[in-house]
Amino acid sequence: MELDMTHIRNIGICAHIDAGKTTVTERVLYYTGMNYKMGEVHEGTATMDFLIEEQERGITIQSAATTCPWQHDGQDYKVNLIDTPGHVDFTIEVERALRVLDGAVAVFDGKEGVEAQSETVWRQADRYRVPRICFINKMDKLGADFDFSFKSLRERLGANAIAVQYPIGASDSFTGIIDLITMKAYYFDSQELGAIVEERPIPDDLLPTATEWREHMIEAAADLDDELAEIYLHGEDVSADEIRRALRAGTRKLECFPVFCGSALKYIGVQRLLNGVIEYLPNPLEVPEVQGVHPRKHDEKLTRPPKADAPFSALVFKVVADSHGDLTYLRIYSGTLKRGSRVMNPGNNRKENVSRIFEMHAKERVALDEAYAGNIVAVIGLKHSITGETLCDGDKPILLERMEFPEPVISMSIEPRTADDKRKLGEALVTIRREDPSFRSHFDDETGQTIIEGMGELHLEIIKNKLIRDMKIGVAVGKPRVTYRETIIGSANEIRGRFIKQTGGRGQYGDCTINVEPYTDERAEEDGLNYKDHIAFENKIVGGTIPKEYIPSVEVGCRQAAITGILGGYPLIDVKVTLTDGSTHPVDSSQVAYEQAGALAMREACTRAGLCLLEPIMKLTVTTPDDYLGQVTGDLNSRRGHIMNMEQRGTTRLVICEVPLSELFGYTTTLRSLTQGRATSTMEPHTYRRMPDNLVKEILAAV
Repeated sequence: MELDMTHIRNIGICAHIDAGKTTVTERVLYYTGMNYKMGEVHEGTATMDFLIEEQERGITIQSAATTCPWQHDGQDYKVNLIDTPGHVDFTIEVERALRVLDGAVAVFDGKEGVEAQSETVWRQADRYRVPRICFINKMDKLGADFDFSFKSLRERLGANAIAVQYPIGASDSFTGIIDLITMKAYYFDSQELGAIVEERPIPDDLLPTATEWREHMIEAAADLDDELAEIYLHGEDVSADEIRRALRAGTRKLECFPVFCGSALKYIGVQRLLNGVIEYLPNPLEVPEVQGVHPRKHDEKLTRPPKADAPFSALVFKVVADSHGDLTYLRIYSGTLKRGSRVMNPGNNRKENVSRIFEMHAKERVALDEAYAGNIVAVIGLKHSITGETLCDGDKPILLERMEFPEPVISMSIEPRTADDKRKLGEALVTIRREDPSFRSHFDDETGQTIIEGMGELHLEIIKNKLIRDMKIGVAVGKPRVTYRETIIGSANEIRGRFIKQTGGRGQYGDCTINVEPYTDERAEEDGLNYKDHIAFENKIVGGTIPKEYIPSVEVGCRQAAITGILGGYPLIDVKVTLTDGSTHPVDSSQVAYEQAGALAMREACTRAGLCLLEPIMKLTVTTPDDYLGQVTGDLNSRRGHIMNMEQRGTTRLVICEVPLSELFGYTTTLRSLTQGRATSTMEPHTYRRMPDNLVKEILAAV
């Protein structure tokens, strides 16, 4: 039966690592009746962390989707929930979840406030224009401070945060929450795992504080709504419904972010947070119609309304390899998907069969006969569709916007032990690539090794364990290596590339002249050039010295030379190639010959312009007690680290710096031993920067 779409919420829970996302999700599953037993991350029993790696490490690695029912004001609702990872190595999991969500709950640590990865996740949500509510979690933690955490939302994220709740106490004395809209206090019975909620008057000692916070809330809400402003300015009483209406409209437009508080671990505040999801986050009808283009006419813009009777359109946002066939997660934007139906993938023009449809509950599944617009489901039967691709009605095609995936920054060699392992490894790498778009692998002809590439040390370690433990493949792995890039230092003009072969009969003839110069994203945008793989190509041939049909071949040759690299075999980036001249042969010219000529010209031109290596630079954030600041900064300096900023937070110091990735292998272990396990660190890819010449020689000698 189709549920009223105003009663559906598609939300994600996202935050910095260790802010308590998965614990919040476990409480949600318990209170919505999807779990009869509460799972715990620290015990390795969390429902949503069902991979062995996740249970052992106590972190979330892959986003897990689940559907749960919720009752609010006597009405039935359905919440499609995705729990995302916080670790930066798995940022792609957050990215693809946010792409298909209508709203999100951003979770923050009550002691730390906004942390490094919180900012990354917040920026990702901004990019996809996802409305959010905030949950300041861990208010029971030693040193928890609601005022500090709330302030950090406004200052570090620049967010118009509006508190709708205030905590009763903090740390050991944290016992409940005050609802600033209704001005009531709520206490949660820990004996009943928080399932029994008691409403009481606000404690006398907190009444002035609560009244002051309520004033701030109403003022902020009045700024968002003219009707409310009118009532407020005339000194009339503002009703709870009027405040909620203003906040809901502001949240949907990303003009404000309501802030809740609680402690998921101590069962405080999760039900009220769920009510907030229903009250403030949009339903599928309240988000803009999904936009796309016609698959064969890319300048023809199309939209699809979120209605069950509209033409079918959906986006694949996750693929999980399963022994019974790939499980493909879809967000249905319009139309109805029936079991056993055929749909089209307009990206590759292939027809797909949907043999089964499931509503997912972490790793459990409920079979459906059909699914409607606004829902998130998993299907079995798709053979040719991967993450980011569109599925649609074959008679009414639409191509939705693809997702962009970051380039890997770290690589590792991997060798199968036996011939059987070699066969299995090839299949396994294809499977992992389908599941994880941020993973790459290729075969190195020179060394005879398979190279796998990923987003960080932990990412590659998880993949290695998956191959050995889950897929039972015998492999020997090398040490992680940094994925460098090459670029040119100067320019080179009028460099000729000629490919002429005469071996009896028809020969090969390709001849082109190019200029190369350093280039940037900004310039490519200004010039309107295609900057694929950070190489721009411009054709300035006049007079037809090279026939039009061979110009794309010259571009292919130049780009191929850039991908394979010139100095040390690393991809070449940030270069503009201008094709200025050439010649042709009436019989011997061919596409292959011009590809070869383009590649020869590119190698020669870049060598003349001068080449250097670029290394990935990470943004590293270290949180350390003041006592160890000297040891931490001294160690960072020895790693060629450049300290950008330091912030004081109570007795701890936040050190924000840029450090080359090559200097950070094993850093977590070193940091623990330097600070007796009291400091923590997070890192994320930041930029590529020129490497010192003396180190370049070492790298090239090892290639």
